[in-house]
This record gives sequence, C-alpha cells and structure tokens, in this order.
Amino acid sequence: MIEADSNHYRIVARSLAGKRPVDEQTFASLAVLDERLEQLKARSEAFAGVKFSAAVGKLRTTRTALVVG
Repeated sequence: MIEADSNHYRIVARSLAGKRPVDEQTFASLAVLDERLEQLKARSEAFAGVKFSAAVGKLRTTRTALVVG
C-alpha cells in the first residue's frame, strides 16, 4: 500500500515538475491523494489544516480548462 501511495505522489509531483505529461493518470492520482487526505482529516483533527499546494490548485484549473476547451 505504501508503494502504491508513493506512486500516486510521484505521478503528481513529476507532472507538476514538467517531467511527465499532465494527463488523466495525473488527475486519477490526485483524486486518490485527495481521498487519502480526507480520510486522515476524518481520523484526526491534527490534519484539519493540511491542504495541497498552490501548484496543485493551478493543476486543478488546468483540468477544468482541458475539459471545457
């Protein structure tokens, strides 16, 4: 499980760095990481303030532009 989670992280990180294309695999990995973060927040208030970076926010905007355009 740790290896699979790490792979999702790598896919998103490499996409953000421009080392791989921003594609459906990127957004699928981001969705998995979103779900994992929500699970952590539900388990402990210690994670309540944790959020993704501004770069991930821009990546999400890219997806919206791709879907609309």
